[in-house]
Amino acid sequence: MDRRVALKNMGLALGYTVATPTLLSLVQGCKEVEIVNWTPDFFTIEQGNILIKLVDIILPKTDTPSASEVNVHVFLDRFTNEIMEELQQDMTKLSLNKFIQNALIETGKEKAEDLTSEDLEPVLAKALQVSEEEEIANMELMIKNTSAAAKGENDAVPDEVMRYSFAKNLRDMTIWGYKTSEYVGEEVLAYLPVPGEYIGCGDLNELTGGKDWSL
Repeated sequence: MDRRVALKNMGLALGYTVATPTLLSLVQGCKEVEIVNWTPDFFTIEQGNILIKLVDIILPKTDTPSASEVNVHVFLDRFTNEIMEELQQDMTKLSLNKFIQNALIETGKEKAEDLTSEDLEPVLAKALQVSEEEEIANMELMIKNTSAAAKGENDAVPDEVMRYSFAKNLRDMTIWGYKTSEYVGEEVLAYLPVPGEYIGCGDLNELTGGKDWSL
């Protein structure tokens, strides 16, 4: 296994391992939350509003719901609050703040509440624009110096690496949360709650119309 695959398999740069019952309970608790009534458990209201905009930039509404319409932002907030360890929480908050600070500098705005989706989209895209070699180096640096960075040692991890880490983790977790939502699982992906016969080498286009399996 090469170094890039090994790093990716460590999971979201910091390594999250979640028991299936815990994840299902978390997902089920996100179904009925409305954006207008949402108060984050972990993030501030200001950060939560940024999170809503960002997940919808990653997965906007098309012929399927946007990420926020299936409460991916709620899932991410609760996952951070209930599943992540304290060190992971500290790094999430720190890297999000670095991202927001950079967005304010890039747009010339003073308050995070003034940032629009149009402001945030190029900042998110720029944070993710790294070469394969840079991606490996960034992930190695984050894994090695996470504890130091969380303690406020500013030279432990450069700001641009922090922004990359936040953007990559957000993108990965947004897709994960979207695919595990009830609506997407049952209405968008191929859903078969009671498995039928096992077809080991069947063509996906013939079996599901080209859709990924939900379960």
